[in-house]
Amino acid sequence: MASDSGFVIETEALCKAYGDIRALDAISLQVPEGSIFGFLGPNGAGKTTTIRILMGFTRATSGRATVFGDDSWQKGVAVRSRVGYLVTADALYPDLSGDDQLAFAANISGREPVWRDRLLDALELDRKVLDRRLGTYSKGMRQKLALVVSAQHAPDLLMFDEPTDGLDPLIQRNFAGLLRDFRAEGTTVFMSSHDLGEVERLCDQVAVVRAGRVIASGSMESLKRQYSQRVEVTFADAVPGGIDDIVGASLVERNGTMVTLHVDHDFNSLLRYLASHDIARMEIRPPELQEVFMSYYESEEQAAEPTASTSR
Repeated sequence: MASDSGFVIETEALCKAYGDIRALDAISLQVPEGSIFGFLGPNGAGKTTTIRILMGFTRATSGRATVFGDDSWQKGVAVRSRVGYLVTADALYPDLSGDDQLAFAANISGREPVWRDRLLDALELDRKVLDRRLGTYSKGMRQKLALVVSAQHAPDLLMFDEPTDGLDPLIQRNFAGLLRDFRAEGTTVFMSSHDLGEVERLCDQVAVVRAGRVIASGSMESLKRQYSQRVEVTFADAVPGGIDDIVGASLVERNGTMVTLHVDHDFNSLLRYLASHDIARMEIRPPELQEVFMSYYESEEQAAEPTASTSR
């Protein structure tokens, strides 16, 4: 169960410094129970450091991190007993067989591996290879086994760092379906990723992190609503005048009788303009996560640029 707040994971002003280098800068997160939460950012943004603090492997320099209401550092053993953590494939024991690795991990968890067969089937990991040493596995096979190790015991929380790295698209789709099933059965999923498509397909909630700071967070829909809609309009004849003057809309492209506009949340001015002209076709396209993601990063870059007076 979650803490009294209803959040499985909570961090407040979480900071981590390595000497003069600040890996995390006041990270604050709230992960609702029963959600698939995406922690999105490029390599080096602070995703892995955050996960290591949540797992109790690394101590924060300052701030607070709790999992199921327990301090992740002071009660790390209790936290880890309820979490399925995806170790890197290279961290598996190369001299153990697949079967021995699974049995070893299940024994440590203290729970029955009730999800093992479902995971093996979804990941298409042939049971015939489980008697072979992990050192003979390909990268993709090791990643599949690492996923089974992390989730086979039906943990209350799954903590994944780039879970589908090295998996082919079909296996990624199978695994995504399985995560949705686990969520429906009450498991919360926290996954870091730099794969925008994966996060958009899977996650209910998302936090975008850059250089150790959260620059946007919320439900997938709320983040998209903050970004302008893309509207394509084809006129029956030539594009009429005044298209550049519509309040709340900006012209992106003009191609013959078709125009593409970005429209802010208020469509009233655009609709009034179109009502007075003959149009052959109109299509409104919601923004993709990549557009939203890039808009946040570009706005951060602009905010970080020094002005002429301060750059001297």
